[in-house]
Amino acid sequence: MLFSYVYVPHSMEKMQGYIDYIFCSVWCRASKNIPFSFGLFSGNPDLKEIITAFHYSDAKGADFFNGHVEKIYTIFSTLSGNQIGRLKSWYKNNNDLEKACGNHTAISLIRYDELAQFHTDLSTELAAFFKGLYSKDLLNLAVLRKKIGTIDDHYKAFMSQNRAGKCPFCGIQDIKGIYHSKRDAYDHYLPKGIYPFNSINFKNLAPTCHECNSAYKLTRDPLLNTTNGSRKAFYPYSTHIHWIELKIDLNCADWTTIKPEEICISAGPDEIKEQISTWNDVYGIKERYRAKCCGENDGKGWIREVVDESQNYGLSPFQYLEGKLRTAKNEPWVDDNFLKAPFLKACRKAGFFDDRP
Repeated sequence: MLFSYVYVPHSMEKMQGYIDYIFCSVWCRASKNIPFSFGLFSGNPDLKEIITAFHYSDAKGADFFNGHVEKIYTIFSTLSGNQIGRLKSWYKNNNDLEKACGNHTAISLIRYDELAQFHTDLSTELAAFFKGLYSKDLLNLAVLRKKIGTIDDHYKAFMSQNRAGKCPFCGIQDIKGIYHSKRDAYDHYLPKGIYPFNSINFKNLAPTCHECNSAYKLTRDPLLNTTNGSRKAFYPYSTHIHWIELKIDLNCADWTTIKPEEICISAGPDEIKEQISTWNDVYGIKERYRAKCCGENDGKGWIREVVDESQNYGLSPFQYLEGKLRTAKNEPWVDDNFLKAPFLKACRKAGFFDDRP
């Protein structure tokens, strides 16, 4: 991840608060001797109002929500104290996104395949409930929308503070911002089909370009490698500023016929090497950057610009390149400068420009 998003508080966070209350104060206190009723929600008046309104509604989303809350309550009422304690721990850990991404040894995450081994019926019901929380059928219901607002409202508030206009997961695709009438999709960073409990947690939701979300990441688990070993991943809302240093080397003599396999890309610094490896694996970074550098209107176009424009300004290619590199340092997200700069440095090293240092 090239840069982190700034987390923006919003009324949509109330939805996670409602789920916290349902899990901790309703389900985890379920008892065979206490039947499911509206009274279980008295400690959260707003939620009780929503649950009550849903009960008298014939809307699909309302029936979905109340029906699953009650079914899961019934299952919880059969669990032992030890089982409920484990579920509480998993719920807390799966919602601690920063520690989860850091592969923190103090927390143990739960995935649906493991939850099914713990309790099959409960896993099935929890999966149906949490995977459906992000649906329009539910979030567009008037009584809920009045309390928490809308995704579109959240997106506008979010983009008013995150104005780079580029996808932080790749840097090469645009992200729709405050001047667009449409928006990009929110990616469940920890996939909602793999991880229980955090599908409506906005610290697990990040606007992502279509290419990253729908062509490369899909349902990939950033916290597991191909051998099912845990790994570190970038946390989308980290307040720790990092700068990824790209280095490119070229193994070709003719830039007009450059091929992806002739481009070697490495990234640092070493202290975030594991996160960088995960980033490359999940988002196909090296493949995409190599393709960009080979493109007629990208990498090859960058080279042509140095050669042609240096002549137009009466400069040597090296002199013109120095100006481009200064601009790239100050404006890394403009015109793919973060990638253009190391590529053009590699071109200079490979001898593609007449005037070399």
